Amino acid sequence: MALIVGLGNIGEKYLLTRHNIGFMVIDEMAKNLNTTTINKSNFKADVLKSLNDLLVKPKTFMNLSGDAVIAIKNYYKLENEEIIVIHDDLDLPFGAVKFKIGGGHGGHNGLKSIDSHIGKDYIRVRIGIGKPQNKEDVVNYVLNNFSKEELNRLKDIIPHTIKAIDALKVESINEVKSKFTLK
Repeated sequence: MALIVGLGNIGEKYLLTRHNIGFMVIDEMAKNLNTTTINKSNFKADVLKSLNDLLVKPKTFMNLSGDAVIAIKNYYKLENEEIIVIHDDLDLPFGAVKFKIGGGHGGHNGLKSIDSHIGKDYIRVRIGIGKPQNKEDVVNYVLNNFSKEELNRLKDIIPHTIKAIDALKVESINEVKSKFTLK
């Protein structure tokens, strides 16, 4: 079973923000799958089950994403190798898609929360959102909506990312890196 977690913030005002790219990928994945909703309040997440996969959008807001991940991981007795986390990455140019296991959180509070609950050895799907010119603008930047141009480009990036996630379930991370990395 794969636990596929998209990071983001709940609520209409965050729907198309850069920080919600993980939610956007999960939403697109769910459109093309036959899913059932799993209602367990202790999960603190929207959870859809599809065959052997769980698609998860934590309802804890970004900074507490680890609360949802650990609850689901423990309930299903999953190993970290079965967890795929999709998140925005300020250190990658817009549209870049990269993959890794472990590493630092780079100041990403969602990853920091997950790391504190389960450690760092899970698969990360990093989607570049670029960064503001001024470091002091980071919070506003990630919580602002994508531009129309960026949203148009995401129509290609998100399906590409979904193909990579499907490949991660059957191929090694190195194989996926060689086939699906976008720079």
